[in-house]
Order: sequence, then C-alpha cells, then structure tokens
Amino acid sequence: MRFAVALMSGMLALAPFAAPASAQTYPSRTVKMIVPFPAGGVTDVGARIVGQKLADALGQPVVIENRSGASGTIGVDAAVKSPPDGYTVLFATGDFITVPSLMPKHAYDPYKDLIPVTRIATVPLLLLTHPKSGISSVAELIAKAKAEPGKIAFGSPGHGTINQLAVEWLALEAGIKLLHVPYRGGVALVNGLAAADTALGVTTYTSVKGLVDDGKIKVVAVLGRERASFLKQWPTMTDSKLNVDAGLNLGVYVPAGTPAAVVSRLDAELLKILKDEAIRKRFNELGMEASPISQAALAERIRSEAAAFKRIVDQTGVKLN
Repeated sequence: MRFAVALMSGMLALAPFAAPASAQTYPSRTVKMIVPFPAGGVTDVGARIVGQKLADALGQPVVIENRSGASGTIGVDAAVKSPPDGYTVLFATGDFITVPSLMPKHAYDPYKDLIPVTRIATVPLLLLTHPKSGISSVAELIAKAKAEPGKIAFGSPGHGTINQLAVEWLALEAGIKLLHVPYRGGVALVNGLAAADTALGVTTYTSVKGLVDDGKIKVVAVLGRERASFLKQWPTMTDSKLNVDAGLNLGVYVPAGTPAAVVSRLDAELLKILKDEAIRKRFNELGMEASPISQAALAERIRSEAAAFKRIVDQTGVKLN
C-alpha cells in the first residue's frame, strides 16, 4: 500500500495534513468525483465506470459532478478549493494539471494544491489525415513539410490544447514548420478533417473510429512512444525515430492536505479496480488502456510532461488559453 508522496524540486507537494482520518473510518458519506469536462466524453465515461466500482468498494455512493468550462480549469479549481478530507476527488487528464502551470496567471498552483493518487488510464492521441492529402506516413509528412514549409495545416480542438502541443512537439523534433488551425472543439475538428478542410488533425481513436473504418480519415501514427494493446496496427513515434510522447493520462487527484491514510485507501481500491479484466476490456473499447502507476511515478510523469510542454511553448510561441 503506497502512501502520499511529499514531492520535492518542483514536483507536486503535500500541504500540511488536515484533521486526522483513517482508512478504517473513511468514508462515512457520499464521495464527490469532479470531472472538469462535459458529460459524454471519454474522461466522463471513464470516471463513471471507475466511480461505480469505487462506490462498491467503499460502501458509499460516488457521485460524478461535471464542472466544465475555461478549458477545464473551473473543475480543477473547484477540486483544489474543496475540503481536504477525501470526500472530493478529481478525475482529470494530466494536461489539465501541467498546462495551467505554464500560464502566466491561474487560480491555483497544480504542483502544490493537488496530490496524485494514481494514474487510471492512458488515452493515445492519433495523428490523422484524409485520403486526398498525399500523406500516408510520418516520413512522407516530413518530406512534404520540408518542401512546403508552413503550408501544411493541422487542426486541433483549440489554442494551447494538448492536441496542438503534440503536433508542435513533432514539428520541433522533425525540424519542420506546420500551420495550426484551431477549431471550436473536437467535433468541429473531426468534421473539418473529414471534409479535407485541413490536411492533418489530432484526436483520440474513439472520436474517429467510424470515419477511419469508412475510409474517410486515415491514421498516420500514434503520437506516443509505446504501442497500446488495442492500436497495434499503427506506428508510434519510436517507430518514426522521433522523441515525442504525447497522450492523455487520466488520473485521480485529491486536494493537498488530504490525510495520508485516506489517500492510501483510495489508491489501494483504485488499483484493485484496474486489475479487473472486464474493466480493462471496457477501457480498450473506449480507446483507453488501464495503466496504473505509483504516486511518485505519476508525479514524475507530470513533471516531465510539463518540462516538455514548456520547451514547446518557449520555442514556438504557442498561446495558452
């Protein structure tokens, strides 16, 4: 059983403990799970699957509360400001922890105000194109971009999203220049890509599965180093010899000051849930891979991801919302 980690050198840090609590007495009432996204998305669905199983394990209801808006920071801010007693947990992707830390002004400090409990799953991001683009591989993209610098457009759900940062990361590593086209959300991006309004786009597998199956959108590569068990048919950035590792890391967090015994109880129950083969299979169907890691490893992942994004922002001038 792993305890909450007091993180050093810029990593997430624990604030002083709140009132004493123990794993034996927790919980005695409903637990609220904040999701900083609208209902129906992959994060929301994942939270509901985990929330139901967690309720069974804890013997108390787990209620999902969708607090979307302001690029996810409204929900995170609500979690940060909640009492650190274990009755409010945050279910969010890591980029909503790391990216706000790079903004000049934000309402909370993600490295001090949250404790990582565990990573729940990884969600690969796919580099996509349409059949008329003439791009079938990363090598072809690089060659075409070098011949036409700044002319090949790629779409994302908006400025400063991890989708944009992933492609900017690829461009930096490959030494190419691409043109960013921000859309108003993921649905608009997918529709624009299918209509060939932009040559490239980035989103999750489940967002485009039907269009990929129908041949209206093609997968160029996975924008990460490792191949997910359910996406073995497409090359990774490692296959393309590029040092790019972008993807969504779904994790559970609690406000700083939450007692160590409570954090440890949540951690232990979540790890049991993620060993369930039925849960792992359902995650795969949703385009996710159950991938729990230690609290220290999750904190390190966030730290390294933030450093990578900072380099991208500094070198490209990406504007963060």
